Amino acid sequence: MRPSALFLAVLAAACSGGGDDRPAGRYLFDAPAGDGSAFAPALTVPDSAPTVVFLGDSIGAGLHLAEHLAFPSLLQARMAREGLPFHLVSSCESGRTTAGGVTALEWVMQRAPDLVVIELGGNDGLRGVSLATVERNLRTMIERAEEGGADVLLLGVRLPPNLGAYGTEFDALYPRLAAEYGIRFEPYFMRDVGGVPALNLPDGLHPTAEGHERLADNVAPALRAALE
Repeated sequence: MRPSALFLAVLAAACSGGGDDRPAGRYLFDAPAGDGSAFAPALTVPDSAPTVVFLGDSIGAGLHLAEHLAFPSLLQARMAREGLPFHLVSSCESGRTTAGGVTALEWVMQRAPDLVVIELGGNDGLRGVSLATVERNLRTMIERAEEGGADVLLLGVRLPPNLGAYGTEFDALYPRLAAEYGIRFEPYFMRDVGGVPALNLPDGLHPTAEGHERLADNVAPALRAALE
């Protein structure tokens, strides 16, 4: 059966072109997803501020957007305005699964982060990866992050209800692990964005700049609590 648009929007990889004298970084390519500038605003972060790693997929990477328009960068700017600055390390890669997150952890932990935000699982759900594998990988990431001295914020992923028992068990996995490990948790970081055409690019998978603002709204309370 062919997946519905809603199925793809919620599950998808919930994952640059430049030149001349522009500063280094990723810039808008394809059609811009909003009216935001391709140049990041200046942001000064004190040396003493904590380091926060976002370990994610193409959603965290802000695929098709300038990097500063993706929700991790929006959260960094927002928290700085609130007096909770942090050094952002974005380890987000298009197509990454939870298995890829486990592999990326070695590099992530070399940065000695104070907080690791795990935004992974959408690609696993899209591919029908076994729940046992997803659970094992999430456990590994949580435990290795904590063993390295970092706190963890887990961003919940949910699947459409028409996926039956697989979707129901997948949805229950995130809150269960968050409760078991006693970690910070956002139940559904794609709330009010996944499956909403006006907040996603024409591919139906990746949020627009406005969609990323909504993702930042969703994640901000849990991140704020972790930083305070």
